[in-house]
Amino acid sequence: MDITILGIESSCDDTSAAVIRNTTLLSNVIASQEVHRKYGGVIPELASRAHQQNIIPVVDTALKEAGVSASEIDGIAFTRGPGLLGSLLVGVSFAKGLALSHDIPMMEVNHLQGHIFSHFIDMPDRDIPHPEFPFLCLLVSGGHSQIVLVKDYAEMEIIGTTIDDAAGEAFDKCAKVMGLPYPGGPVIDKLAQQGDPQKFRFAKPSVDGFDYSFSGLKTSFLYFLRDQVHENPDFIEQNKADLCASLQSTIIDILLNKLIKAAKQYDIDQIAIAGGVSANSGLRNAILKEGRKRKWKTYIPEFKFTTDNAAMIAITGYYKYQRGEFAPMDIAPVSRIDDFLAQKQG
Repeated sequence: MDITILGIESSCDDTSAAVIRNTTLLSNVIASQEVHRKYGGVIPELASRAHQQNIIPVVDTALKEAGVSASEIDGIAFTRGPGLLGSLLVGVSFAKGLALSHDIPMMEVNHLQGHIFSHFIDMPDRDIPHPEFPFLCLLVSGGHSQIVLVKDYAEMEIIGTTIDDAAGEAFDKCAKVMGLPYPGGPVIDKLAQQGDPQKFRFAKPSVDGFDYSFSGLKTSFLYFLRDQVHENPDFIEQNKADLCASLQSTIIDILLNKLIKAAKQYDIDQIAIAGGVSANSGLRNAILKEGRKRKWKTYIPEFKFTTDNAAMIAITGYYKYQRGEFAPMDIAPVSRIDDFLAQKQG
């Protein structure tokens, strides 16, 4: 019997709804919020207001594009966290109302787990290879940098995580120091393609195990620019492409060094990447290059699944629906990953 799932994602500044039938994506609608650009970052109050304006038309459009009515939905998957509390509340509340009115179950989804599950989405017009269990997933975004050991659809273990800043945060903050527009990651990626990645060297942290740290790199970059600009006020403008290329190369080296160590220790050759930073062309190329060198089977997500999207929430919800893991009506969103994990263990 076919299972049709509506996914809702509202963890940050993108309102998204998607419809999946079994594992095949029927629609994936995203409404982005341009209002944050002029502030150089996401303003939580503005984000939650925009979600309230967007949620109904986005869900309506997703259902229409899928050719599905609300009465045909078997379950609703929603992002419970982590994310901005005000933004999450909009998606959670809408999911509750719709589930109650149609008497269908809800499935709560960990946003980060959703990014990993995006690798299991099937497209109606083409085949996409999926990782085989167990596999390692390098999950990199603006708020998180993790290496996750994925044992099956229901069991995952975080074997490495950032102890301070995330990779995406390092991109954005270093971009801001250079006077680049927000979000800085894509701008750095574009400029880096014109620069020399070996031109400048920045600090790489020494952290035990498979954990990451990017605060030292950020500080090193800041002090380097301060000293250079003191000598030459036009230094950044004259070296922008080389600075971006060198910074990007350093971040990718930090990410890959730990991933390579983890793959060796766990003897795993199935390697995937996910999250917003997985859209970075330098990281995508580096993973493919390492894969060829080390005989990995690598899995790179399509660009539309790297950003926050409801398709990944819907596919995660589909597997939860199959296992009968339904959320109660009194469920509340959580902003931090630690709170999410603590409640799961409790």
